[in-house]
Amino acid sequence: MTAASRRKGLLIPSVAAACALALLIGLGVWQVQRLAWKEALIATVTARFAAPPGALPPPADWARLDPADDEFRRLRVSAEFLNDKEALVFTTGSSLRADAGPGYWVFVPARISGATVMVNRGFVPEERKDPASRRAGAIAGPTAIVGVMRWPEQPGLFTPNAEPGKNLWFARDSTAIAAAKGVGQVAPFYIELESPPAPGGFPVAGALQPSFPNNHLGYAITWFGLAAVLAASFTVWAAARRRQG
Repeated sequence: MTAASRRKGLLIPSVAAACALALLIGLGVWQVQRLAWKEALIATVTARFAAPPGALPPPADWARLDPADDEFRRLRVSAEFLNDKEALVFTTGSSLRADAGPGYWVFVPARISGATVMVNRGFVPEERKDPASRRAGAIAGPTAIVGVMRWPEQPGLFTPNAEPGKNLWFARDSTAIAAAKGVGQVAPFYIELESPPAPGGFPVAGALQPSFPNNHLGYAITWFGLAAVLAASFTVWAAARRRQG
């Protein structure tokens, strides 16, 4: 075999190996970037959860709120729940609550500061789905609550369609829920309730704790390791091909 034919025989495998190597290294770098993002998120959320609850910004300022600066802020407000307009959002668990899913989050509109804000009052299991099974938990009248600001969750590509006729949603899209319930314009955020606990025990609220999965370092090591194996294997194979020629 001539030198030219040997080079030609190595060209296509070399290009394929180079493309695969670039892909593996790119995936490793992406996971390193995700690791930095996740660690920053955990630090931010932990700090905001540890801060004392503050006052809710006035409704006139709500349009200027930014999730990057304001999400996960703790609040202390006076709320009056519209219990007859509650909605259920299906959940299999949460990275912020120790829910015993699967079950439902109970979203209820509330009058706060002269406006309407959706409030996630907490978790109920399947057997407490019917409000009639937890009538004691319907808090009446103005109530001092502590909670955390959250922004609506947009349905993903594989999120099932909401079923307003069954009072059932599959994403924490508070604005869509409010529209279906006919409560008028609501805040661009909702509140995750921490306290007070519901009379009768349901819905189950409580302090939020960040427990985000953070496996990005392991994934990065895996991708970089595969890249190293590929590079070493191809080098050995190419050297053997040259010797055979």
